[in-house]
Amino acid sequence: MATAVITGSGRGLGRADAERLARDGFDVVCLDLDLASAQETADAVGGVAFQCDVTDRDSLMSVAAQIPECHALVNNAGIWRFDSILTMTPQDAQAVFDVNIMGIVWCTQAFVPKMKAAGTGSIVNMSSGAAWTHSPGLGLYPATKSGVESLTRTMALELGADNIRANAIGPGLIVSEGTSANYEGERAAERAKGVPMGRVGSPSDIADVVSFLCGNDSRYVSGQIIYVDGGITAGAMAR
Repeated sequence: MATAVITGSGRGLGRADAERLARDGFDVVCLDLDLASAQETADAVGGVAFQCDVTDRDSLMSVAAQIPECHALVNNAGIWRFDSILTMTPQDAQAVFDVNIMGIVWCTQAFVPKMKAAGTGSIVNMSSGAAWTHSPGLGLYPATKSGVESLTRTMALELGADNIRANAIGPGLIVSEGTSANYEGERAAERAKGVPMGRVGSPSDIADVVSFLCGNDSRYVSGQIIYVDGGITAGAMAR
């Protein structure tokens, strides 16, 4: 049985990823800053849970020491602190960078040795459509997600010889627990007008692609960025 480690799995996209990979037959290791929510997910999917801060390298190493194997790593944990570049605080900027970029680095250092021991592995990093669209007022968030994509390609180059693949997913307009306030009332329908497919997405839309990238059907796919956004990043629609 293969093992998948998922960060930020206590809710939203992370929980949907855990549910899908469990259905695929993975043993799921649920990591989250909030242990209670991670445990809820683990209970739902028959997995195990650990409280973990992805910015704490030592904590990640401790978790890795407690699991025998890792065949898939989903770096889903991420945060945002939306603000103007001119007014963002040093604390907010550092927090976004530490979680969105360094969290992936530390998770990779912790769990890739398990993949090397197994002779195979798949890493899925969570980017964002914001890395491509670059809307104003999002602070450092789009820059960190662009960094995630660059980091993903570097990982694919460095780890390919060990039969470890690294890819990234860029979600578009997805309604989840963390974003639901942006889609209340008529806002969902209004925002859907900007999506070529005419609808906003759900966590399952992301989880299905995570499933593909963690599975054998993507065995020759590495270093790729897949935007799951209903076509938004294809370009502006004619009006």
